[in-house]
Amino acid sequence: MKKTALLTTALAILFPHTALAEPVLLISIDGLRPGDVLEADKRGLSLPNLHRFVTEGAHASGVTGVLPTLTYPSHTTLMTGTTPAKHGIVANNSFDPTGINQGGWYWYAQDIKVPTLWEAATKAGLTTGNIHWPVSVAARGVTWNLPQIWRTGHGDDAKLLDALATPGLKAELEAKVGAPYAMGIDESLPGDQLRGRFATALIAAHKPQFLTVYLTALDHEQHEKGPDSPAAKAVLEKIDAIVGDLVAAQMQAHPDAVIALVSDHGFEATHSAINLYRPFIDAGLITLGKDGKVASWLAMPWISGGSAAIMLARPDDAALAVQVKALLDKLAANPANGIAQVADKAQVAAMGGNPQATFTINLAPGYVTDIFRGSAAPVVGRSPVKGMHGYFPGPANLRATFMAMGQGVARGKDLGLIDMRAIAPTLAKLMGAPLPDADVEALPLQP
Repeated sequence: MKKTALLTTALAILFPHTALAEPVLLISIDGLRPGDVLEADKRGLSLPNLHRFVTEGAHASGVTGVLPTLTYPSHTTLMTGTTPAKHGIVANNSFDPTGINQGGWYWYAQDIKVPTLWEAATKAGLTTGNIHWPVSVAARGVTWNLPQIWRTGHGDDAKLLDALATPGLKAELEAKVGAPYAMGIDESLPGDQLRGRFATALIAAHKPQFLTVYLTALDHEQHEKGPDSPAAKAVLEKIDAIVGDLVAAQMQAHPDAVIALVSDHGFEATHSAINLYRPFIDAGLITLGKDGKVASWLAMPWISGGSAAIMLARPDDAALAVQVKALLDKLAANPANGIAQVADKAQVAAMGGNPQATFTINLAPGYVTDIFRGSAAPVVGRSPVKGMHGYFPGPANLRATFMAMGQGVARGKDLGLIDMRAIAPTLAKLMGAPLPDADVEALPLQP
């Protein structure tokens, strides 16, 4: 018997789930709307590498996301198959009413309350890698990890990543690429291009059987210039080339691989911002010190772009809840404030949203929640961005993307509108890596 046959038999005995498993490369393009690929010609986009997924593989017409439709909650759902209420990443930023965390995000994988695809793959005997995926610092089950984290953009951020990445990996890949790794705070196209080069170097050097790669420049450009803007389209066409390089590297390393491409949310064009802090200050629910910073609070907005969780300092205080609800209803009664819905805990629980919030506000399209600007800022002003997400899931503009091609995936298959929670169990099934905590069943990718 040949050595390869002996090795296959041994692996099947030791790791029975991997006997028929395909290696998986998972690429995320933050903010990619399905129509940008499915209607590329109509929208004046040249995306030959992304279009391959449509003709050579299976795709969803759209992906219904989670509450809120933000990057970190969504990417954790993509890795777990569960809602934010279950996996624990309920926003981008951690709740920080007095600002002591200096804008800290949910960077740390220890905050994820359920198993991830990285862990499932490792348990199935697969090697794993990660380039810049959200909520990946100290992620369990990642063999080669370059996690996403930043603080200020100062040079010390690179040292921080050195300390948190797989020991020696950053230096090894920098030597192979011939350039320093992109800073975590860098959301530019050159940053994505550099991370793409590091991902291809990782594939060539170590051939991880499950690799996650995250690209962020499209999201950044849509916030700054708006969805459908010439600048956003130009960035997406450049990202298409990065995807082409990743696919080529993966197929060279693993001819039997499946490549899955996802996004976390779509985008709404914006025009106005509501400063929820001002009415809470005026109502005495937030008290400022002489320095203008929050000194104490009874109720506080936890903003998420197109929505906001309303937190109570005393969640069991019925009288306080009634007071806050009256304030929210008064704000919502004025159409100029752009509040589409004030959801209570039961309504939010049904959507899998933040269980810590007493109420959650959803804004109308075109409106965004503004950052804290003190007691003098107007309630409604001009939006600081031209595009936003973070609203309640459902509307077509907010739908995300899912496409897959490779070993065993049907060609030209339209999966229709799917639930974001179905993606992780689908990838787990491909890898022969059970993910029992997922909320829904895997998608039928086969012919």
